[in-house]
Order: sequence, then structure tokens, then C-alpha cells
Amino acid sequence: MRRSRSIRQATRRARCLLSSMLVALGMLGLVGGAAARADGGAVQVVQARGVVSPTLANFLGRAIDAAERDGATALVIEMDTPGGLDNAMRQIVQRILAARVPVIVYVAPHGARAGSAGVYITYAAHVAAMAPNTNIGSATPVAMGEGGEAKMSDEMRAKVTNDAAAYLRGLAERRGRNAEWAERAVREGANATDGEALRLGVVDVVATDVTDLLVRIDGRTVETSVGPVRLATAGAPVQRVEMGAVDTFFQAIADPTIAYLLLSLGSLGLFFELSNPGSILPGVVGGICLLLGFYALGTLPVNYAGLALMGFALVLFAVDLFAPSHGILTVGGVVAFVLGSLLLFNVPEAGPWLRVSLWVIAAVSVAMSLFFAGMVALAARGLRRKVVTGREGLVGQVGLVRSALDLDGTVFVDGALWEATADAGPIPVGERVVIDAMDGLHLRVRPLQASPALESGAREVTR
Repeated sequence: MRRSRSIRQATRRARCLLSSMLVALGMLGLVGGAAARADGGAVQVVQARGVVSPTLANFLGRAIDAAERDGATALVIEMDTPGGLDNAMRQIVQRILAARVPVIVYVAPHGARAGSAGVYITYAAHVAAMAPNTNIGSATPVAMGEGGEAKMSDEMRAKVTNDAAAYLRGLAERRGRNAEWAERAVREGANATDGEALRLGVVDVVATDVTDLLVRIDGRTVETSVGPVRLATAGAPVQRVEMGAVDTFFQAIADPTIAYLLLSLGSLGLFFELSNPGSILPGVVGGICLLLGFYALGTLPVNYAGLALMGFALVLFAVDLFAPSHGILTVGGVVAFVLGSLLLFNVPEAGPWLRVSLWVIAAVSVAMSLFFAGMVALAARGLRRKVVTGREGLVGQVGLVRSALDLDGTVFVDGALWEATADAGPIPVGERVVIDAMDGLHLRVRPLQASPALESGAREVTR
């Protein structure tokens, strides 16, 4: 009995040992597989330039997916951004943290920056690098509300700042970077040049270009979502992945100045179509510009008071066309449009990247003013112009007497016979007369020769 029990215990221990060995071999196989993928594929390089927007977040997410699918050695993100939206930034950070392929964020080219949201993305990378003459920092959060930058209480601002500081500090601790400087970047808006960032441990490498970067990071071991991966990037083939035409277009219009121009052009196009029904082309172009402008506004923090002022300006312009106020409404519209333009992206703490150039505002405001002033002038001229159609249009025209006007008779004018009265005395058949007035359907006429002014200025319409 004791012997059989000892045999069973030995067998059980052997099975446990064998299972442990198989699990260990499996883990080694996973790590080894990851290392093999890091050694065997190309290094893919993508560019992330401009505002951190949903379009950029979607593009970088697809780039990481493609790098994982293609078995790339690593993915290099060449970044130059002034910052952007918090939601888009967190989407990018989450995708980098979940990546199975090493992601290197490289602040480049020379003169580039990683501002605001770019700081968080850089800290999330497996390897953070900068090119010479670049800078990183200013990660202070700016809360946005329906009126643009939210007016927060001290308590709420402290909560938002503490949340952002904890988020960036967590990324720093996960990647082994300078957590103290990260907190300063959030709380004080600290900035660092490439040399300072390397010395402070904010980034891992300063490299002149991608080739230099791949040599400097060769042999490093980074922790991906599937385990540690040893980089073998020196001499690896480089494959650049360009942003598609659609993504490039939508990323380009996610710019405050472009969005402002799209809104202005769209408003002009729709207004021209409404004031000239049937033009079609201005309406189509204006509608497309407005929709694209609204898409761009959806990717940017907008001051809705500014947007409302711009819309109110267009209403004033339209009313002045149909109810001329001697230009008063047009002047009010110009003032409202300029104020709305200045307020549209009024978020000074977010930096100058989120502002429309004053020169652009001036140029568009002058163009809009001239356009609507011209439209108002044409409308006023049309109201002052003598009527040439309908019953009122008969006054001043020349007719031909068909039956003698012995006080009353008939006159042929504008293709029809009219009853007429000659106040100046009898007029024989065949004589030409000028219509002076209308009394219902009865004309009052006088001989054409009775007035030299009429003879030279009357409109001949007899047939």
C-alpha cells in the first residue's frame, strides 16, 4: 500500500513538473516569437503632424494595427504637434499601451515640438526620442465648455489638473521616465529643449534622423503588451507609411483658420443661392463648405458665442437686402461678424495654434463687407428704378390712337387696345400719345408733341 501510494505521488509530481515545463516553454515561445518578429520585419515610419484630432487618432490606430499585422520590427511616429483634444490624445495613448509592436515616438524634424497632448503621447511610447532643435512641454489642461474655455472654480480646476498630472505621472512611472518633470509640465506648463529633455530623463534618445535613431535604440529591450521585446533596428529596412488622401484632407481642415474660411465661404455660397434661386452651383459649393466647416468645428474646441455672432451677422446682412435700412444693418452685421471671428476660437491658454490669424479675419471681414454692401446697393438701386412691367409699367410709354380721342377713345399700346381720355383736347386717329397715368383700366394720355422732354425720353412700344 505504502509503495503504491509513493508511486502515485511520484507520478503526480512528475506530471506537475512536466506541466510547469510546458508552460515555461510556451512562455518562452511567446517571448521568442515576439523577439523574432522584432528582428525580422521592417521598421514602419508614419508622420503625425498638426492638431491631435480624431482623424489623427484613427490614422495612428490603423498604423499600429498594420504594423502588428505585417510583423514590423517597430513603428516610428514622427510627431510635430502643438496639442489637441483630450479624447483623441487618450485614444492614441491607449492604443500605444495595448500595442504588441514597439512604438517609438520621435519628435521631428528639426524645429518640431510636442506640446500639450503631444507630451502624453511621447511619454506613452516604448521609446521616446527627439531631434535636435525641438522642444517638449506645456501639458497644462484647458477645460472647454459650450462657450469655449470653461470658467472653472478653483476646486474644479484643481481636480482637472490633478487628474492630468496623475495620468502623465502614471505614464512616466510605467516607462521609467522623469515623473517629477511630467508633473511640472502639467502644473506649471514646463518646457524642455531636446538636450534638457535627454538630461532630465524625459526622453530616451536624441537622434539627428530616423537612420541615426534606429542605430541608437538597437539592442534596447522594451515592454510591450505581449512581453519584453529586444529591438534589432540597426540596418533594418525602413518603410514609410503615408496618410491616405482622405485622412490627409480631413486632418488639414481640422485647423482653426481652415475651418473659419470654410464657414465663411459656405455662408456666402448659401446666401447667394437663396438670393438668386436656381443658381445651383453656389448652393452646392456653399453647402459642402458649411458641412466640412462643421466637421472641423467638431474636432476643435469652439466658442459657440462666436459662432452665434457670425450667424447673427449673416441674418442682418440678409434682412438689409430685403428691407434696406440705409446700410445700418450691414454695418451691424460687419461688427457682429468681426466679433464672432475673434471669439470663435478664443482659448488663449491653449496657445496660438488654436487661433485664427488676425490677417485672415481682416481679409475675410473686408471681403464679406464689400460683398454685402454691393448687394445692398444693387437692391436699393432696383427699388428706385422705374417700373417697366405690369400696369405701372405702362406709364410713360407711347401708344397709337385707334379711334379719335374726342375726350374719350381707344389707344393701342403694349400689344393691346385700351380706353383712354385726352385731357389736352381732341386727338385724331393715327397720332402718337404718351400715357401719363392710369385710372383703373382707363388711360390718361396727351399728344407726344405736347412735351419735348416726353418726346425725347418716352419709350416707343407700339406695334
